[in-house]
Formats: sequence, structure tokens, C-alpha cells
Amino acid sequence: MNHKIIDINCDVGEGIGNEPILLPLISSCNIACGGHAGNEKTISEIVKLAKKYRVKVGAHPSYPDKENFGRKVIDIADEGLKISIRKQIYTFLKVAESEQAKMNHIKPHGALYNELMTDLPLALTFLEAIKGFKNNTFLYVPYNSVVAKEALSQGFKIKYEAFCDRNYNDDLTLVSRKEKNALITSPKSVLNHILRLIEDKSVKTISGSFKRIKADTFCVHGDTPEAIEILTYLSNELPKKSIEIGK
Repeated sequence: MNHKIIDINCDVGEGIGNEPILLPLISSCNIACGGHAGNEKTISEIVKLAKKYRVKVGAHPSYPDKENFGRKVIDIADEGLKISIRKQIYTFLKVAESEQAKMNHIKPHGALYNELMTDLPLALTFLEAIKGFKNNTFLYVPYNSVVAKEALSQGFKIKYEAFCDRNYNDDLTLVSRKEKNALITSPKSVLNHILRLIEDKSVKTISGSFKRIKADTFCVHGDTPEAIEILTYLSNELPKKSIEIGK
């Protein structure tokens, strides 16, 4: 069996407080930077931890909506959204640079991430907001999404992202968190899910179909209650399949 090295990322800095346990188990992290959660203090604490555990750091901007944790689409003008996204990323950069840490990537959060999968005008607005970073920063985006296709056409460096702890619809959108089967919480089920993503480049959707998908990075949500249990299990089991979480 060929030896593989993969990237597992987590959304962090969202008020859970499990980062000291989480970061040793992953290879990149997406740090909330003020839109849905987070501030300079929390960013600083996590960047320091990330340096300690050799974890790549990225900005995790969202709709500016702390009340709904960035998980609802809000009515905001294009210019207002661009200003907010840039403000969030520059807040992250200010702290990262003070800690001599490099921004590896940008990953949008929550409702913004989901809308960017299918909404071309929104994707164009978002890419315009972050175009100043496209030459030296990766963009984490879903495979076969509108934002991925547009980012590639504009010369962005992208990494396709798949979710270890979320179920998929047939169109490769994520099952809504409003549904009971949105999350995959069993560590063994998560392992089977990620092995299929890695080895078969496919995902089993909630209808039982198998759909082709590409993934360069794999996300376990840091606010999933079973996140530590899942990541500990993956850290123990993936090496048995000749798969290493890269640092």
C-alpha cells in the first residue's frame, strides 16, 4: 500500500476552548477572526499553540454575524461584505505577523462557505475581497463549487476541502445542520468516510449513491462535541492504513 500524507484541518478560536488538545492532532487550522467569533487575544493564543505543534494557520472569515455564529445568510451589501472580510483577514494577519507566523490559507465560514458553493455573484464579491492574497495564500474551497471554478480562472491557488464529520447530498452540498443526519459523530464512521475520500476519491451521499469528489484537505469541525474523540481515533487508525497526518 502506498504511503500517503494528508492534511486535516479544524475550525478553531470559536469559543470552545479545546485547542490545546485539538492542535496536536491536526496539521492546519482555520482561526476565527472576528466575523462570527474570535478577537486579537484568541487569535494570538491559537497562533502560539499552532507554532508549538507545527500546525499551519489560516484566516476563517465569515458573514459579520456573531449573534448567529455566522451560520445564517444575512442581508449585506457587496461593498460592506468586502470591507468586513478584509478587516477580518487583516486582524488575523496583524496578530500572525507579530508572532512570526505565515498565513497559509483562507477558508470562509458557515453560511458564507455554503453560499459560495452555488452563488456566482457572491463568489465574485468574495474573491474580489481577498484578491490581494492570491499569490501567496491557498483558498480552501469545496470541490466542483462555483467559487472553486471561479478562483481557478482568476489564478488563485486552491485546495479542495472535504468534510470528515458531515454528510453530503447528491449534489455534493452538505446536509443542512437542521437535519438530524447532518453530522457524522461515530469515530469509526468518520474513519470509513475519510478512507473512501482518500482511496476511492468518492463520497457516499445520504441517498446511498457514490459521487466523485477531490480533496486536498479534510475538515473535522472543532465545535463538534466528539471532535477530540474522532481526531484521537483517526491519529491511531490512519497510520495502520499507511496514511499520515502531515506536519
